[in-house]
Amino acid sequence: MSTEPPGRPDAAGPPPLVSLLQEFSLEANRFADAAGARNDMHRTDLNALSVIMQHTSRNQVVTPGVLRRELHLSSPATTALIDRLDKSGHVVRERQGSDRRQVQLRMTPKAYRDGGAMFAPLARHMAAALAGFTAEELELATRFMHAMIDATVRAGEEAALPPSDSQ
Repeated sequence: MSTEPPGRPDAAGPPPLVSLLQEFSLEANRFADAAGARNDMHRTDLNALSVIMQHTSRNQVVTPGVLRRELHLSSPATTALIDRLDKSGHVVRERQGSDRRQVQLRMTPKAYRDGGAMFAPLARHMAAALAGFTAEELELATRFMHAMIDATVRAGEEAALPPSDSQ
């Protein structure tokens, strides 16, 4: 009689660091869900604001198409998302430049205020946790996280390929 749990062919499981990354990801998602729910926002809303913030910090234009591609949404779902963010006062649609047909999305001061308040507990607890590490340890952890993000992006790109192309 086997003592292995059913449905788990490899009892060893992933390496401990990978298990910790999985646990961190799950807890970060739980936090985002709780913070979003407290502010009547979907996780997709928070992800959209994160995408807009990242692009804005790089001086890149954010259009509905950018959100659609980065969040893997249909056009109707993207429109519904932008409508929610507009209605809540977190995003405005603007037409700038020579091509007045192109809609650009911009976060409002309210979005920055609400986001800051929403994520303040996480920032406070993370800052306290980081204080226990040396600069060298943080540099190593930063390199590790960059490598894990890159690996995850590559795996996601591979997973998105048709089955015959991913082998």
